[in-house]
Amino acid sequence: MRYTVLIADDEPEIVELLQLYLEKDYDIRTAANGAEALECIRSVPVDLVILDIMMPVMDGLQLIKQIRVTHHMPVLFLSAKSQDHDKILGLGLGADDYISKPFNPLEIVARVEALLRRVNQFDAHESGAPQETNLVLGELMLDRSKCVLFRSGKPVTLTSTEYKIVDLLLEQPGRVFTRKKIYEAVWGDYYAHEDSTIMVHISNIREKIERDSRQPEYLKTIRGLGYKIEAPTES
Repeated sequence: MRYTVLIADDEPEIVELLQLYLEKDYDIRTAANGAEALECIRSVPVDLVILDIMMPVMDGLQLIKQIRVTHHMPVLFLSAKSQDHDKILGLGLGADDYISKPFNPLEIVARVEALLRRVNQFDAHESGAPQETNLVLGELMLDRSKCVLFRSGKPVTLTSTEYKIVDLLLEQPGRVFTRKKIYEAVWGDYYAHEDSTIMVHISNIREKIERDSRQPEYLKTIRGLGYKIEAPTES
């Protein structure tokens, strides 16, 4: 099947460049502002969004808030805003990845492929043979056939990126995963020391699964190494 990619950017040169590199493998939709992009998402199935932050009418940050109300497709932020706090804000609102301008178009292609590979894995879970077992740890239960995480029996809403991280960690409780290992397993076969990206997703997961995200019981940071998930210690 051919996936549909929406490119939302108010710079025609960037839209044309990305379309040139992506149209061979994907059906491309374009929008010049956030309002046009939102209308496109509401009117046709979109599998992935490449989203600029600084756009007229509705900027990318406002748009992703609207997207995440009802949609879970991967979102790749593309922006001239390269400071860490801008990246952290975008990821915190639900973006799956973030690339700063200027960029290498081939890197965009690689990241789009990696993000859609996860979509393919989700589709396989839903339409093909389910995973053999659910993953259970304390009050957490990951239903791998439905790709849903439960905490104390209540569903926890995760983005596709957050789901993949949780699935990776829950599969081997107690094992320490380096940032490199997590990045390569979740984003693809490249690693560009995107530590802040991983940190934001870990923080988002903690907000959703921990009683107190500042004192995590499940998702632990192993200083200088990476992260692990384990059952809470009974007091």
